[in-house]
Parts: sequence; structure tokens; C-alpha cells
Amino acid sequence: MLQLNAILASLPEGDKAALKPHLKATHLQQKTVLFETGDTITAVYFPTSAVVSLVSTLTTGEMTEAAMVGRDGAVGIASALDGKVAMCRAIVQLGGDAMVCDPSAFRSAAMQSEKLISKIMRHEQTLFAQAQQSTACMANHEVDARLCRWLLRARDLAGADQLPFTQEFLAEMLGVRRPSVTTVARTLQEAGIIKYRRGHIEIVDVEALRESACECYETVRGQYEQLLGAPLGS
Repeated sequence: MLQLNAILASLPEGDKAALKPHLKATHLQQKTVLFETGDTITAVYFPTSAVVSLVSTLTTGEMTEAAMVGRDGAVGIASALDGKVAMCRAIVQLGGDAMVCDPSAFRSAAMQSEKLISKIMRHEQTLFAQAQQSTACMANHEVDARLCRWLLRARDLAGADQLPFTQEFLAEMLGVRRPSVTTVARTLQEAGIIKYRRGHIEIVDVEALRESACECYETVRGQYEQLLGAPLGS
């Protein structure tokens, strides 16, 4: 199972051996909230097939995604560096499996390994860069290009062309109104790029989706490659 998460798979054998007794397999249900803003982080998650969105929420209930984490990363990993208070909401975007570790056990292992500390720091850098890119994307790019970028990222992390998303959920993640997503989804379907039915999207033409996406998709892929190794997806 450790090989299914890029962070765990990239660790030296000594670090894997130190962590393995503390890692437990779990299944994360879609729409489960792992923690809310201000919560104390009580678990570190290493997704193997699940995908988690890190979102900022407003008092009105509206939310916008800052970053997306899947088998290329971890959720709550900063707790190893005393980052015990959550700065955002973590919600399971795609249900699936993950390895979970107690933060204190993970911190103990990290304190014994410079390489693990370095990996944690680079992961947090990458998340921060992804959040910055998301902010720039929202301010400067049209909804159609942003949706294409988002679907490509979700596809990379899910490792599948079939994505169980409602238009309402997509609108929340992109910070737009649902009619905007409906219009774009219809246009993409008419172009033969996706097939859409209620609560389900199938990516039909990946290359056309890439051509329609904004530059942020490749930028984020490049950041992951630079800081954490080869990017996911093809």
C-alpha cells in the first residue's frame, strides 16, 4: 500500500520501516469532512486512491478550493512540524482509500530523519504554490479554461477518466454559480471533449481538454515535478 502514495513510496527504507507500524488503511467516503478550519489535526492522511480538496469557507457557507491532494501528497502533514491547527477545511472530493497515521507518531518519525523533514517541507511548499496558482487562476482566467484545468488535475489524481461530480460541487470548488458550470459542461460535451450525465463526467478527449485548459494545469504539474518528483498523469 505504501507504494500507492508518492510521498510514502519516495521515502528511504529506514523511514518507511519507522512509519509502517503506525500506518493504517482506511476508506474515505466522498463528501466526508476530515477537518474544519481551526480544528486540531488528529490524523495525517496519505491518499492512495481518494482525492481531497482543501477549501476556504466564508461565513455565508460559500467555499472555494485552494488545492487538491491525492496519491501525490498528504493531508495534515504539517502537524509533524507543530502545524496542529487546520487553516482550511479538508473535504473528500473523490471517495477512495488512504493510509492514516497518528500525528504524534508521524512527528516522532520525522524528528529522527532529515530526509523526511525535507520531504514535508517540500510538500508544504508545493501546496502553497498550488494555492497561489489557484488564486491567480480565479482572478485571470475564464470559467471554461478553469474547469478544464480542474478536471485534468482530478483525472491525474484519480487515475481514471470517469469522475463522479455534480455540477453543484464543481461550481463550489471553482467559486462560481452553477449555471456557469452548466453552460461550460454543455459546450465541452457538444465538442466531444466530455460526456456528462447527472453526477457523472467522462473525459473523452484528453488532448482537447488540455488544449482548452489554462496554463495553470501545466504550471502546477511543473511545481510538483520540481519539488516532489515526477508528476502524475500522462
